Amino acid sequence: MKRGWGMLLHVSSLPNDYGIGGFGEECFAFIDFLAGAGARYWQVLPLVPTGFGNSPYQSPAAGMLNPYFISLPELAKRSLLTEEELSSAKRECGTVDYGALYRERFPLLKKAFSRFCGGTAFARWVKEGRAKDYALFMALKEAHGGASFDCWDAPYKFAEPAALETFVKEHESELLFWQWTQFEAEREWAAVKEYAGRKRVEIVGDLPIYAAYDSLEVWKNPQLFKLDKDLRPTMVAGVPPDYFSEDGQLWGNPVFDYLAHEREGFRWWAGRVANALRRFDYVRIDHFRGLDRYYEIPAGNPTARGGHWVSVPHEKLFSAIAKKADMRRIISEDLGILDDGVYKLLEKTGFPGMSVLSFAFDGDPHNKYLPERIGKNSVCYTGTHDNRPLMGMLAAMNEEEKSAFNARVRESMRKMKVRKKTDSDGALAGAVTELGFACRADAFILPMQDAALLGDEYRMNEPSTDKAQNWSVRFERKRFRPALSCRLSALAEKYKRKAKT
Repeated sequence: MKRGWGMLLHVSSLPNDYGIGGFGEECFAFIDFLAGAGARYWQVLPLVPTGFGNSPYQSPAAGMLNPYFISLPELAKRSLLTEEELSSAKRECGTVDYGALYRERFPLLKKAFSRFCGGTAFARWVKEGRAKDYALFMALKEAHGGASFDCWDAPYKFAEPAALETFVKEHESELLFWQWTQFEAEREWAAVKEYAGRKRVEIVGDLPIYAAYDSLEVWKNPQLFKLDKDLRPTMVAGVPPDYFSEDGQLWGNPVFDYLAHEREGFRWWAGRVANALRRFDYVRIDHFRGLDRYYEIPAGNPTARGGHWVSVPHEKLFSAIAKKADMRRIISEDLGILDDGVYKLLEKTGFPGMSVLSFAFDGDPHNKYLPERIGKNSVCYTGTHDNRPLMGMLAAMNEEEKSAFNARVRESMRKMKVRKKTDSDGALAGAVTELGFACRADAFILPMQDAALLGDEYRMNEPSTDKAQNWSVRFERKRFRPALSCRLSALAEKYKRKAKT
């Protein structure tokens, strides 16, 4: 990655009048904002359909795009929606109400599809089968009242060919609708990415390491996961107990059967990475340590206790990926419990890792996230989508904790010759941001929350909780002020991170 800076902001959080950000004018306006601020990168969370808990990391179809992101004004421009229908979909730019979206958005999209005349491009899309399996999975879910695939009638649960063939013949229009949602979303996203390229903004995508249980990936490829004969998980993913959680984290995703993946030459994994790199300029692989060794827990355990570590044949895995994908465009999310195996894997692959400044100032002079210790082949962040924003973190500190944090930040500022006042929470958060601009990392990614000095009410996700706020945060238009763009542009100029226009 070239030296530059960018912003972490998910598409769902962009401001518009329709309840959730999408692939419409809001994307183009944000790209203009980034270009004006001298940014080189825009990092998004997974653009996939959301599933359990509205999380993009628990998707029913991890290789597809979220139909909620289809731009309603774009459909109205093409007379697929009436002005009255468009107006009925308007919502205040508050948080995302996923329940309302689930009830209202798909009926609206079905109205748009009923007026869609097809054409050669869509006919070719259908013939190529680009979203054939997705359409079948979603239509089957719809036919079973949205139930998880393990609760479907047995012939469908076990994907018996004769039953599926009959279902396809009887539900042709539903299948075409679901294929059209992907056709339209892909068309709109391609326009966004093309515009970003013209503005010299590169898009960093995100690839969750695990698939959700109730997903197309597991239903279509059960042999690649550790499941029993009834297609229920025998082992599930998580992380062991640590300093932050005495019971660990029980994620519940089915884990991979890497012996089965090895027998098929890691074709599924390689195709998955290649597909992501076609959609984005760079891809961050989530929970990268799980590609060296992963932690599995017996299904049914109430906590993550009692699990064990399992090795991954990573040399064969990455050799297969390298044949299909450009390995120079991969970023590793190397946070969490790391060991020599992960460090050796990072060294072998050459992937840049992540450095998070929110974790840096704990008083340990050897903390690898201290800005003066961050190396060039790295992507530096003030925080991730799972962290408290800087202002929220500071607000939660008592005076003693804040004084110690301030002193440690000032010590890094002294070492890096950064001059800035730290006499208020806003100034102290701004100083941490400036240290990110100043560090040696090739890329510095700033969450919008920290750029605009916003607090916990704008936190994107609190892991291991089911808070209603999770994944629902949106930013008002007023947050994208010219003054903020100018301030960020000046920092990019000062620290030689400004992209050329």
